[in-house]
Amino acid sequence: MSTLIAVVIIVAFGAIVISFTTRKKGGKKGKQKSRAQILRDATRKLAQDPHNPDALISLGDLYYNERAWDKAYPIYETQMSVAPAHKEISPFKAALRQGICAVKLNKIPDSFRGLTAAHTINPNDYEVNYYLGLALYKNNEFEKAVPMFKKVIIMHPEASNVNSPLGLSLYKAKHYKESLPYLKRALDENPENKEALFSMADAMNESGYGDKAIKVFMHLRPDPEFGARACLAAGMFHLKINQPDKAIQDFEIGLKHQNATPDIAIETRYRLANAYFALKSIAKGIGCLTEIQAMNPQYKDVPQLLARYSELNQNRNLQTYLMAGSSDFVALCRRIVVKYYQRAVAKIVDISVTPENIEILMNIEFVRSEEVHVFRFYRSTSVISDLYIRDFHAKVTETKADRGICITAGVYSDEAKRYAEGRPIDLVEKEGLVRILKKVDSN
Repeated sequence: MSTLIAVVIIVAFGAIVISFTTRKKGGKKGKQKSRAQILRDATRKLAQDPHNPDALISLGDLYYNERAWDKAYPIYETQMSVAPAHKEISPFKAALRQGICAVKLNKIPDSFRGLTAAHTINPNDYEVNYYLGLALYKNNEFEKAVPMFKKVIIMHPEASNVNSPLGLSLYKAKHYKESLPYLKRALDENPENKEALFSMADAMNESGYGDKAIKVFMHLRPDPEFGARACLAAGMFHLKINQPDKAIQDFEIGLKHQNATPDIAIETRYRLANAYFALKSIAKGIGCLTEIQAMNPQYKDVPQLLARYSELNQNRNLQTYLMAGSSDFVALCRRIVVKYYQRAVAKIVDISVTPENIEILMNIEFVRSEEVHVFRFYRSTSVISDLYIRDFHAKVTETKADRGICITAGVYSDEAKRYAEGRPIDLVEKEGLVRILKKVDSN
């Protein structure tokens, strides 16, 4: 009987405790302020004292939790300034939230005041490192952003919001190969992340995986945001592997994107001109260069290209000399050597073709004598140095020729000209070549 009484007493006591606790909790809940009360009390206190810590804390928490960044930002600005005088305000929390609000509002320069202060107080905080990395990324300080994001991943390997900014920071810092795994994870998290997709393709291309990158570029060509850049990248890849016809398609699609940035649009037109020239469509290439010149008269080497190809467009023989295939070039050189002598009978004895030049050995019958001449043709439009002329003189000597004639589409260095003086060598530069070509029948 005594045991039963004891149990009843214990149960009754427990019920009383539970009832008391419930009433206590209920009383606290009932005392929680509504949003309107918080605003009313904070406004009243701040009207009396603009630096009232309780009001600043409650108002800051309210706006921050509501993600009302524009309203929370000035509250935490004030908290940062008055924190040293009010122990109730956490300097770390005020600085961190000021920085986060600034990042959310895209006030990047202002964000560094709070985020760097918070980082000084606690350099191992997850949010500090993430948002400081984000601020550095948005400020184009990619090298500095990378260690921040890497630290975040070490702290929270499962974090899903870090791979994209880290991968993009590495990519934009030109650490292409290192960026690839992070960009891949970012795409696994969000397959619709077109910036990560384009960046991964470009990073693959820069890392030597162009065959994989081109598939992504082709996929992105119609994209309204990244299509123009993808078309430019695809076209440059096709030019690199000697497929100018496909490159032209890429560039033409790219130029249809109305929202392409000016730098992408002008570069695409420049590359299109070069693709046309590769296919010997000189008139179309000149048209592209003329459009570029109207936009930016000094863009890259456009003035020089325009002058060069305008001349080529008017001189088909010069066009053949510089741009035709090997067989057509050899045929033109044969016509040149035959037409070179006005008062002699010229006979071709031998033709030697190398990647660097063409040599033709000739028998020349003058009225009172017969000589052996050697012609050497360079297609280069750059400067021919004395080393090439020394080599040519050695060839003239070796073949026991009476004279050597070296013809180039470029010019000779001063050293080359000095070496040729007093030796049986004639140097013909571009200007002389053009005069010769005008006399040669192109048929």
